[in-house]
Amino acid sequence: MVDKKKYLKVIEDTIATGRFKADWDSLSQFQVPTWYENAKFGIFIHWGLYSIPAFANEWYPRNMYIQGSREYEHHLATYGEHKTFGYKDFIPLFKAEHFNAEEWASLFKLSGAKYVMPVAEHHDGFQMYKSAYSHYNTYEMGPKRDLVGEMKDAFEQQGLEFCVSSHRAEHWFFLSHGKEFDSDIHEPLVCGDFYWPSMPEPDHHDLFGSPPNQEFLEDWLIRCCELVDNYQPKIFYFDWWIHTAAFKPYLKKFAAYYYNKGEEWGTPVAINYKHDAFMFGSAIPDIERGHFSGLKPYFWQTDTAVAKNSWCYTPENDYKSAVEIIRDLIDIVSKNGNLLLNIGPKADGSIPAQDQEILLGIGEWLKVNGEAIYDTTYWRTFGEGPTEIVEGQFTDGITKIFTNEDIRFTVKGSYLYATVLVYPNNGIVQIKSLKENSAHFHGMIKQIKILGFEEQPAWERTDEALVIKTTSVRSETPVVLRIELD
Repeated sequence: MVDKKKYLKVIEDTIATGRFKADWDSLSQFQVPTWYENAKFGIFIHWGLYSIPAFANEWYPRNMYIQGSREYEHHLATYGEHKTFGYKDFIPLFKAEHFNAEEWASLFKLSGAKYVMPVAEHHDGFQMYKSAYSHYNTYEMGPKRDLVGEMKDAFEQQGLEFCVSSHRAEHWFFLSHGKEFDSDIHEPLVCGDFYWPSMPEPDHHDLFGSPPNQEFLEDWLIRCCELVDNYQPKIFYFDWWIHTAAFKPYLKKFAAYYYNKGEEWGTPVAINYKHDAFMFGSAIPDIERGHFSGLKPYFWQTDTAVAKNSWCYTPENDYKSAVEIIRDLIDIVSKNGNLLLNIGPKADGSIPAQDQEILLGIGEWLKVNGEAIYDTTYWRTFGEGPTEIVEGQFTDGITKIFTNEDIRFTVKGSYLYATVLVYPNNGIVQIKSLKENSAHFHGMIKQIKILGFEEQPAWERTDEALVIKTTSVRSETPVVLRIELD
């Protein structure tokens, strides 16, 4: 194993000599990479040991040790007692025998995504990459392959920006319930053990409860910086719990290190965070499984999944439709955001047919209408229509019933794009924001084209709306009106 003290000194020296320092005043000089704002759509990947039991969701490793839970009972019935078959015993079963990074890359390219973000390490503590700081990784165990490294090579060959996600912070407590009964998790546990440290689980609303010790925090920092050094990700995503008090000094160090490394590479990089883990303006806020109800003056991202009930593959995944996700993408982009959409591969490395179908459906729509999404920015108002979006995290399980009055706007150059989320059967669209003497628009319209259709629509502006009439346009997916302004 590599000397951690030496690596910590490298981190400190990089911060000392770089432009970014480990304080919020310095980190506030961060600027959002232009490519990232323009990309709009990315792919998230939850794949790991939890994909083997493929039961309930990716929190199986925690919940299988909670006596009386569904996962606990399932584990007993399927694998036997926890003291003889614990979570670590899934490692030899994780073979990734059908994993082909080039096939994944081709699919993601067809989906229209511009960046891809595998989870490099989830709460369970098993690294999906080659590491010098833990033996519990896919290069030394299980598949005996650097899965993240293979992804990086394949994705970049397809022109996809490579990013990573770390959920390591929660490992402090994630497997702790296994200490409550006769399982394979028991003391003594030392740094480097798979189950280390398995400390008491805090109240998740307590920002000061069960604070990680220095040893864990330094190990967390080193693992994150190792990912930066070995894989040069364009975006580094953090899940929750890093917003707790003990992490703050280490978050600042990581951000300063990563931003300085990006400048070294000549590559703009960024961090995603949840809650208030980072000072506003020093990184990019992410809304988990949720939206904003209105336009934001700052760039943001939402991460959600193709399935409503799980981030990883399970046979019981409750899938959204491609059309539902397309409408969400349009809504998010109109409000100055990006959509990071998660899929869950099977343990063998194959991507489920329904995940593929959804991605290809999104890609087909973007192939025709992508100019209204990519490289665009927000307009004076994000849109109009009666459907109210519930704001906040974990709200995307609420199905949105959009109408033909729900329209979203984006703009690029001389074009204003008005995307009708549900195209009316009678072919008549009324855009109130573009009426005569509108509070939003006083300019002149040169012409209107409907992307993907040959028909030239008839249109007129009245005191009530811009009225657009078509006779042959029919679509189950949103329709983009490209309005050229003079």
